[in-house]
Amino acid sequence: MTRLAVLGAIAGLAAAVSPALSADLPVAPEPVDYVRICDAYGARLYYIPGSETCLRAGGRVRADYRIRNFGEDQNAWGDRNTDGYQFRARGYLYLDARTATQYGTLRTFIEMYMTSQSGADTSTLEKAFIQWGGLLAGRDQSNFDFFTGYAFGAQTAGYSDQKINQVAYTAAFGDGFYATLAVEDRSERDAGIGSTLFPSIGYGATRIPDFVAALGVSQGWGQAQVMGATHQIYTNSTANSLSNGSEDEFGWAIGAGVEVNFGGLAQGGSVALQGVYTDGASLYANNDFDGRITDAVFINGGVNTTKTWGILGGVNLGLTPTIQANVEGGYFKVDGGASAYDFTQIDASANVVWEPISGLEIGPELQYRDLDYSAASGLSDTYELYGTFRIQRTF
Repeated sequence: MTRLAVLGAIAGLAAAVSPALSADLPVAPEPVDYVRICDAYGARLYYIPGSETCLRAGGRVRADYRIRNFGEDQNAWGDRNTDGYQFRARGYLYLDARTATQYGTLRTFIEMYMTSQSGADTSTLEKAFIQWGGLLAGRDQSNFDFFTGYAFGAQTAGYSDQKINQVAYTAAFGDGFYATLAVEDRSERDAGIGSTLFPSIGYGATRIPDFVAALGVSQGWGQAQVMGATHQIYTNSTANSLSNGSEDEFGWAIGAGVEVNFGGLAQGGSVALQGVYTDGASLYANNDFDGRITDAVFINGGVNTTKTWGILGGVNLGLTPTIQANVEGGYFKVDGGASAYDFTQIDASANVVWEPISGLEIGPELQYRDLDYSAASGLSDTYELYGTFRIQRTF
């Protein structure tokens, strides 16, 4: 058989079997709905496939190595039943979803974390809110809070930094000016009610929430805010029976703060200053007061409200492209409604933070607290010292 005949036979055989082979070939896949980048609200957001909602997912891992109070005399190292050091690991999850609507952006935000420390594991819902235009409902930062620290604030704090359940409305007036009205849960602002004769006296159940208002501005130079709040002092049944039902009071708080940005350093910096006065609403001044703090003291068949005033602030210095230094402090004077509950508290914190890679922070922090109690309290004046070394990555 000639070569030409052989090639012709092969070609004919291939033509005969090709329909059967082509029927067995896999069908081309349908086009994939790839994740699309959403740049309408900043970086790192993506459209959820099949929707017009943009989502940003992030997280944080924090490792703290903490030296507990090693200050004067009765400190953590002098008590065999108190930890002298603590190793703490904490993991955060952030979810931020946003959808454009004809009435404004609809946003849903969740921040939660789990903590492992000294053999115990806990979980915390830090924030969870729905925001639609100027309306916010859920758990978020209290609208009273302004300066919430530059340093880590790892073991003590000298300011109010309260996440709280609320419903709030913020009106934006343009040029960075805004006004906020909010109704916030009272429970997390209760400092307690003191009594030298009746230790069972305290707060009763909730009746009226806290009302908060703030007026502020945020522009390129920095920001400023004035704020006020009311707080019901609703005592329990023990106090009610001892006072013939006349023990309830309303507390209040006012404050003002300013933060100014400045240049001249590698990363610039900022300085903040805030003043606050409270009458029966102590935790609006500082939600990390010494345990002696009260909102009121039950005495002579009624309650005398606790009054506090404080001045606080701090400085942030961007020393180099990768190193920041922070110093902050606060002075608080407490008139406890009875001299046994009077005290003065001074807080100070300082740290240095190295960020060799974006999102990775490493550094030590030293914190100091001075407590000066009244003679009527029977307590000795003291000071506390705390040290923390932190390694943290945010992504």
